Amino acid sequence: MNMKFQFHAGMRYAKTPEVYEIAHVVEHLAFGANSKFPDEQAFEANFTKNGAYHNAWTSDFSVCYESECADFEWDRILDLQRISITSPRFNNEELKSEKSNIRAELTGYMNDYYRLLWPRLQQALGENVPVLSERIKTLNNIELKDIREHYRRTHTAENMRFIIAGNLRHRKHKILRSLNDWTLKTGQRFEAPRDELHTSSPILIRRKDANNITFGFSWMLPRKLETPEVYAINCLNHILTGTMNSRIFGQARKKGLVYNISSSLSNSWNNSSWDFDGEVTAENAQNLFELIHHELEKILHGKIREQDLEAAKSYATGRYQMGAQTVGQISDYYADGYFTNGVVKKYNSMPGYIHKIDADAIVSIAREFIEANIHALVAVSSIEKALINQLDNYLVFNEASK
Repeated sequence: MNMKFQFHAGMRYAKTPEVYEIAHVVEHLAFGANSKFPDEQAFEANFTKNGAYHNAWTSDFSVCYESECADFEWDRILDLQRISITSPRFNNEELKSEKSNIRAELTGYMNDYYRLLWPRLQQALGENVPVLSERIKTLNNIELKDIREHYRRTHTAENMRFIIAGNLRHRKHKILRSLNDWTLKTGQRFEAPRDELHTSSPILIRRKDANNITFGFSWMLPRKLETPEVYAINCLNHILTGTMNSRIFGQARKKGLVYNISSSLSNSWNNSSWDFDGEVTAENAQNLFELIHHELEKILHGKIREQDLEAAKSYATGRYQMGAQTVGQISDYYADGYFTNGVVKKYNSMPGYIHKIDADAIVSIAREFIEANIHALVAVSSIEKALINQLDNYLVFNEASK
């Protein structure tokens, strides 16, 4: 059985920017001392004794606690999740240790160029988030009273959502009774913060040891996409970068321009983001971005081959049939929409959405992203900024709708 418990309690809900990283610290302390176990080691030994797994993650908006266990001990693991979530015993010793662990974690991310560039890209587009170096500095400001305040304010019944996947036959009522007995204050479901989005000039994060160009760029829309639009963009991403036969990635690999380039969609409460990232040598950068421009321009002018569309839909159908082989896969499918923007898309509805994707829908949503003119490019490299400026020119399209 797989269980996920999510709260709108991420970093954007910190009481002040000076303690921005507080949600991350609360997440790290989630499996520490509680009403039944004196410390993390005792809790961990009991939780995992039959092979069960647990983890937690934090984002700008969410804190999510997850576990997976054998079917025979689902009720024991559900009760241990209850204990850890509803009755933590925060203490200074564990707080000191976890702040140190998080500092090491974030410092390590400074050497991951993708993790380095994406927060800077979010900033460039107007999202109110700090970069990694700024996040690390806030750790020094977090005290035990801040931890308790953030937990009390965010870990409430109204602010919690859950997904449980597994053999639920004859168990649903027992599960619901158990959840209704959790001792959480009523509280409220927090709304997602709104940002004033805007376009940005290209940004170079200079690293002397970065010989290649690690890049990311995004186009944003100040609205949430509807389900058919999500499927249309996902289909387009497959056509552009999904396989060795795709129009950007496939051609770039064939020409020896890049080892990898990918594209994806992020769809949240108030906005959506069409994202691309990759790593390229300085010598190949202009040819790669010229290819990107050429292929996107063809899409914007409605040039989608029928065989490409049908191949993408066939691929999506195959992935659908392969996508529910484990309880974790099923849970992840629902979490993507439910935790992100409150949408529940039944798994067996996916073939219908895939079948309805057509070229007009793809072109329409692609044009809307480009014409919204909310765009930014960020790169990590040791090269001169002039080349990044030139690359950014390839991401500008004139009269995209014609």
